[in-house]
Amino acid sequence: MRADRLVAILLMLQQRQRVTADEVAAELEISPRTARRDLEALGMAGLPVYSSAGRQGGWRLAGGGRTDLSGLTAAEAQALFLVAGPSAATTPELKAALRKLVRALPEQLRPAAEQAQSAVLIDERSWDRPAPRRPPPPMLAAVQQAVVEGQQLLLEYTARDHEQTERIVEPLGLAAKGPSWYLVADTEAGRRSFRVDRIVAATPTGRPVTRPEGFDLGEAWALISDKVNELRTPVVAEGLAEPRLVTILTFVFGPRMRAGETRDDGRVEVSIRGHSLQSLQGELGGFGAGVEILAPPELRAALARVGQDLVALYG
Repeated sequence: MRADRLVAILLMLQQRQRVTADEVAAELEISPRTARRDLEALGMAGLPVYSSAGRQGGWRLAGGGRTDLSGLTAAEAQALFLVAGPSAATTPELKAALRKLVRALPEQLRPAAEQAQSAVLIDERSWDRPAPRRPPPPMLAAVQQAVVEGQQLLLEYTARDHEQTERIVEPLGLAAKGPSWYLVADTEAGRRSFRVDRIVAATPTGRPVTRPEGFDLGEAWALISDKVNELRTPVVAEGLAEPRLVTILTFVFGPRMRAGETRDDGRVEVSIRGHSLQSLQGELGGFGAGVEILAPPELRAALARVGQDLVALYG
């Protein structure tokens, strides 16, 4: 649980003045690589953590450390919660850890920390297959600041069809999915998501955001993500799969595949989304008779033709 780890690392730095990644890894029972990543994340987020090389090198807190978490500034408290904040797989234990962190802060810093805690969501599932990481988009810092501070933005945006638009938005949160960042915001036309790398400019208006009562970034992103998935993969194949193939289908298709009930013959009902009939034909053909497609009839007929062609070629 990253929130616990980050606070534990801060406390280690306060107590020992200097730690190495190997010491952090041994203390917290994580890999040295994870320890270095957490230490780097604290520093990159703006906390007073820095590394030094050489024989007496390691990681230190600037200024000789602090006595407790109440020594954090407002900006540092926000930074801690941004790097420790929720992901798509947030657990009750992690939420409890973050609540404890809020109570450890001075009262005047708590609202900013709570806002930062719910500002960013990391959805570790990609739209299809894992994609390589890209550098953060240029407007990410400005948008993140508006989310944390609750400021409306004048957004200049380039849509997928290259249309340029300009509108006032009320930023509610940021979601990272695969290599892409998305801004979740309310607009005059309703709730929308905006690819941050398509934002040309984000200018604060000076007006506060009206945050809907009970807003939950995880729930909002789940709805948006499902809708985007439907738009990206409009063709739905319904079929029956042998039980041994269900795990493989889940690995291959990821969130595009959903398993249903098990039929009397032992086969499992499956629903698989695709970009087109042709793409699904190619993806499903390799499973042979292990997956029987029932609908749409056009896909079933296309797979039958593939089977006939293969028999004619190799039979």
